[in-house]
Order: sequence, then C-alpha cells, then structure tokens
Amino acid sequence: MTAIFFDLDGTLTDPKEGITKSIQFALKKMGKKVPDTEELLWCIGPPLRNSFAELLGEESRVEEAISLYRERFSEVGLYENTLYRGITDLLAELKRNNFILYVATSKPHIYATKIIQHFELDQYFEEIFGSEIDGARSDKSELLSYALSKVGCDPRNSYMVGDRKHDAIGAINNNMMPVGVLYGYGSKEELEEAGVHQFAEKTPREILKLVQVSF
Repeated sequence: MTAIFFDLDGTLTDPKEGITKSIQFALKKMGKKVPDTEELLWCIGPPLRNSFAELLGEESRVEEAISLYRERFSEVGLYENTLYRGITDLLAELKRNNFILYVATSKPHIYATKIIQHFELDQYFEEIFGSEIDGARSDKSELLSYALSKVGCDPRNSYMVGDRKHDAIGAINNNMMPVGVLYGYGSKEELEEAGVHQFAEKTPREILKLVQVSF
C-alpha cells in the first residue's frame, strides 16, 4: 500500500494569523523591531529556531524568543488557523482509495496533534509525526527517517506532500517521492530547485491525480 505523508502548515491548514501574530508577540516582548505580517510569511514552514535566529541576528536569545512565542501560540495562536478548501474531501477520497496517511511536520507534535484534532482530521491519519519541544527532529530529513522506520513504510512507495523546500529535501534524502503544493507559502522556483517535479498548483484535489499516476 502507498503511504502519503502530509506537511501541516501551508499544506493542510493556513496558519498565517497564528504564526505571524505569535512571532510579533515574542519580538515585541523582547523589545525588538516587529515586522509587518507580510514580512513574516517566509517564517511559515521552516523550523522555528531557524526563523528566530535569522530575525534576531543572534543565537543567544533564540530560546527566549521561542518561549515567548509559545506563551501565545499554545493558548491562542494554534487555533488562529483555517483548513484549506477541499482538504477534508481529499483526505476522505485518499482513504477510500486505500492510501495510508500520516502527518509529518516540523511543528512540535503536541501542537500538531491539537490542530489535527481541532479540525477533526485525526480520523484520516494513522499517526502524527512532529518535532519535540526541545527541537529534536525539527529537521524534515531526520523526521521522515524516524517516521519511516517507526511505521515500516517502503520509502520508494511513499510520498511527502508539502509547500516548502524542506519537505522536498527531506523526501529526496529518504528516497521518497516529493509532491509540491503551490497554494501554500513556497514558490514553484523554491520547490523546483529542491527537486520537485510534480505540483498541485491551485487546489488540494490535484494531489489525488498526482499520487495515482506516479506508480
């Protein structure tokens, strides 16, 4: 059976409001310059530690920033989130076609699980894989290696669906098939440079055709 691993942010849900507002909250608390929402869209997808290191320009206060971010995100931000239109129908159809579905996100799994349950998507997924609070397995290559070994999937018969280069790189490093979605936050150029050749350009439903015709 074919396994499909889905990224969360920018692929299943649009987390723009919750992530950007929580970053702004943290930066304001630290007395730092607070970028506008649109200036923070690049932060959606990559590991949070990487984003704060770049925003702050220093490593020494990254953990402080993450702590402040989670102060808001854990209570409010994770629910400032919307499902992309058509996601529920896509997942239901994939299940009907006997695909095995998983979530693989750099977001801590304790938050990812709450979000998936909030949107009642847990009925479609066998397991939710995410990073640990301390940052372990936030790298997508490491995360997917761990997930594949845990569930016993053949990587050559497995997909990684995501909107950023980290998803594609993680897939390729684990001999999986990457599928890029362009309705999220990554560009086609970013994904192509990372090795993606298949794209859902406008809607999640396009993913169904891509995974059915590839093998």
